[in-house]
Amino acid sequence: MAHIHPPKIEYFDLDAKSNTDPKGQLRSVDEYRLTPTGLYMFRPLAGHPKISHFESWFLPKLNIRVTRQSWHPGHQLDFDFYVDVVEINAIGSVWKTTDLYLDLIVRTGHSVTVLDTDELIAAVQHNLITAERAQWALETTYSAVSGISAHGHDVVRWLAASGCPTAWR
Repeated sequence: MAHIHPPKIEYFDLDAKSNTDPKGQLRSVDEYRLTPTGLYMFRPLAGHPKISHFESWFLPKLNIRVTRQSWHPGHQLDFDFYVDVVEINAIGSVWKTTDLYLDLIVRTGHSVTVLDTDELIAAVQHNLITAERAQWALETTYSAVSGISAHGHDVVRWLAASGCPTAWR
């Protein structure tokens, strides 16, 4: 059974070097880097039992957020990148993302897996998003899966080929 919830919204304030998560928690950001194709963010996860920090690229052209996590010893998982399907809006120095449920887990060189389709369907059924937005999210997902797969299940190669080169720590 899918967890039913409205789309998760986050804010990224470049001037304040902060991130307001979907629960309203204000988090400090170590680095923002604005490029012609998107926004890079690096921030620690203080007190998190498994993840020490993460870095994300927000890419409006592709409607995605690509995240790479760094794990505390003994807590590593078997994937390299987590991709969220998001609507991205920027007003001045504040970026806003609306997460439209669908996520991709990428194991570089091996596979890409789509997650949370059940959440997207439940959101439509409960009128939390329109069928049109859900279709947009699905089309965005299909495009990303196709692109990542065509580039040897390598997110970084696909992003570069799509005109969205990324640089990671």
